[in-house]
Amino acid sequence: MAPSPTQAAAGDTGGKTFFGHPRGLATLFMTEMWERFSFYGMRALLVVYLIAGGPDADSSAVGGGLAMDLATATAIYSVYNAMVYLLTMPGGWFGDRVWGPRKTVAVAAGVIMAGHLCLALPGQSVFFVGLAFVAIGSGLLKANISAMVGDLYNGPDDPRRDGGFTVFYMGINLGSFCAPLVIGTVGQTVNWHLGFALAAVGMGLGLVQFLLGSRHLGERSNLVPSPLSDKERSSVVRKGLIWLAAAAVFYGIVVGTGHFTLNWAMVPLTVLGLVLPVGMLVRIKRDRDLSRAEQGKMSGYIWFFAAAAIFWMIYDQGASTVQAFGDTKTDTSILGWSFPSTWFQSINPLLIILLAPVFAAIWVALARRSKEPSTTGKFSFALVVTGLSFFAFLVPMAMAQDGKVSPMWLVLIFLLHTIAELCLSPVGLSVTTKLAPAKYASQLMGVWFLAVTAGDSITGLLAIGGADLSGRGIVAMEATLAVLAGFAVYMYRKKIAAQMETAD
Repeated sequence: MAPSPTQAAAGDTGGKTFFGHPRGLATLFMTEMWERFSFYGMRALLVVYLIAGGPDADSSAVGGGLAMDLATATAIYSVYNAMVYLLTMPGGWFGDRVWGPRKTVAVAAGVIMAGHLCLALPGQSVFFVGLAFVAIGSGLLKANISAMVGDLYNGPDDPRRDGGFTVFYMGINLGSFCAPLVIGTVGQTVNWHLGFALAAVGMGLGLVQFLLGSRHLGERSNLVPSPLSDKERSSVVRKGLIWLAAAAVFYGIVVGTGHFTLNWAMVPLTVLGLVLPVGMLVRIKRDRDLSRAEQGKMSGYIWFFAAAAIFWMIYDQGASTVQAFGDTKTDTSILGWSFPSTWFQSINPLLIILLAPVFAAIWVALARRSKEPSTTGKFSFALVVTGLSFFAFLVPMAMAQDGKVSPMWLVLIFLLHTIAELCLSPVGLSVTTKLAPAKYASQLMGVWFLAVTAGDSITGLLAIGGADLSGRGIVAMEATLAVLAGFAVYMYRKKIAAQMETAD
């Protein structure tokens, strides 16, 4: 029987399936898995490579890195991570208005691969070019590939849709888990640049199989949903060239007068990472077209956004502050068997794979008894647990004064991070779709990802400003902030629920 036009448009060929889902899901699953493999493999190496040979590196560790101090390395990592999520918004815009999702993902994969190849070359200048390429490509890809998963199904009521996203996210965590074990091992024990090259190979494999399997995606992914008119295209190009010329002139003067330092690049980016999310929320909140109910929902949503920013501020330090501690002050051997410190970055995705089904079952079981925690309850719990992770971090930090500590301390920290993530991240996606005004349904999802940008930008500004993020004082301050924020969300839960106009 020939597939209906609806099926064909959704990428459902009516033939072979992928675990009962359209075959296109296999293509997107593999693309995302390889992209996450390259992304998290490089991220596991990043801070360790930046400090290798420098004053904050372990004296017994392999050299050959950029010999930066930990504060600079943390700032670079935080700015880079913030830009990845900041660029998801223009990435989504390109998919919607310029190239269409399929072409945008293909271009993004090529840009990411080129970025990793730049990282594989020696030299500090080309290294930062590589980081920029990876951030740009990741922003382009992340915003569009998830939309393509949804396009495989026959609308939001397709009963396979939620299961399809579950399978897709398993690809994310599978790539994230394997990456530090492969790329981290090669980069840290054989050659840094060979590790970065392996990340390029991973993305290359993802790109090849995406191009070969794109015939299973359906025509919808190849369409530009809202193409730019000729007038709009000319306006965008003109404004883009004006901003590019202004930046070129400004930085040309800074470089020409000998005043350029990394802060000239990092400070504007971190400020932008804070101003843009706040500006987006203010613009939506002040829109007079929104009804009173929608205004109230946005007031409630701001609480969740601020809570998420605090969460990501601490959580993302798992690959910077915590990873550096694992590299320099944690015993990387168990029963006489040694392992690279980058393997610590595999703990979180492994725990997500193991615990996500458990948490899903718990929520279902509690819901049947009408005892499932409210959205605000889950958020407040996540913030408190996040704070407890850094309070727990204080213990090995104190113990490390007398020598290296057990790796189980880092397992505990990442376990607490994972528990908090499972209470906050999927719930945040859900509450965003529920509270988004109809006029901003898609844009608010982009704003949710900007909570990561805001959190990492705060970390970046602290590092640039000279705060010792690896010191017990700052760690205790961040832990206290998260716990207090968690209690604040819980204490004001009735007010937030009233603003949301739900029975929360």
